Amino acid sequence: MNLRSLGPALPRLEARLRGALGNGGWDLSEVASMDHAGALLLWRAWGRRMAEPVRLRPEHELLFAHLRLPGDAQLPRRRRYLIGPVMVLGHAMLSTADHLTGMVELLGRVMLDAVMVFREPSRIPWREISANLYRTGAQALGITAVVGFLVGIVLSYLSAQQLRSFGADIYIVNLLGIAIVRELGPVLAAILVAGRSGSAMTAQIGVMRVTEELDALAVMGIPHTVRLVLPKMLALAIAMPLLILWTNAIALLGGMVSAQVQLGIDYRHFISNLPDAVPIANLWLGLAKGIVFGILIALLACHFGLRIKPNTESLGIGTTSSVVTAITVVILVDAVFAIMFSDVGIFA
Repeated sequence: MNLRSLGPALPRLEARLRGALGNGGWDLSEVASMDHAGALLLWRAWGRRMAEPVRLRPEHELLFAHLRLPGDAQLPRRRRYLIGPVMVLGHAMLSTADHLTGMVELLGRVMLDAVMVFREPSRIPWREISANLYRTGAQALGITAVVGFLVGIVLSYLSAQQLRSFGADIYIVNLLGIAIVRELGPVLAAILVAGRSGSAMTAQIGVMRVTEELDALAVMGIPHTVRLVLPKMLALAIAMPLLILWTNAIALLGGMVSAQVQLGIDYRHFISNLPDAVPIANLWLGLAKGIVFGILIALLACHFGLRIKPNTESLGIGTTSSVVTAITVVILVDAVFAIMFSDVGIFA
């Protein structure tokens, strides 16, 4: 009884085996040859348990002994339905705790290495910092400008429709200024940077893992945090506030153009009323968000990059997880800022 001989008649034979259950014992002592496929066929026909009574040759008993291992035991269907969601939730919680522990450990190592490096300025990786500033900052100006301009136009257009019905056209400046400078500008820039630069950082470190460049750095005694993590965190901490200023300006420009077309508000009037409509505290709050967002995005990108295994499948999964987690964290942190500073910058 082996797989090759059973192949053509396998479906019909399995049905007959199931139909033979309950007709007495099973005598398989005359079966001269049996492999794992034959034993598995009988095991499934018996309902994933040993039929009783059954007679086997000694050399065949080991095949069924492996199928009876405790780790392969099947829970009752009802218990599987009840325990399944709990197991999924527990696995997700343990995975989250593991990632949080890893990020805290990575952040601690970066802080220790930063203290060591800044005590000796000659060891500061200026080239890596400037290269990351160019890639994450200068090269992101185009996409942030396009998206910011379009968001400003859409927000101004929709707001103008509502304000016109109440005769409150002049308050379009207040609405656009607070919304863009305080919330939309920082969050929009952070999400774009997380999707663009964060994924690139994770992929870069992941490729270095696949090509064993990280192992080469370790052999040469160069810490990963000094050459890879620290420059990226510093670069994004510097680039994010600048990108937020740029995104705010372009989004306000788009809103100003739409307000002039929809409501006839002059450009000079819009610009002159903007400082009075938006307290300066909103700008500082948005820049502070940018620094925090930049550090978190770089930290998450490097964390997931260092956890990539040396294979292409893990590279894709790690990059996707990095982007999704970074965007989620940006939104959560923005909500925390909104709650903590709810009374800051709202009234002049």
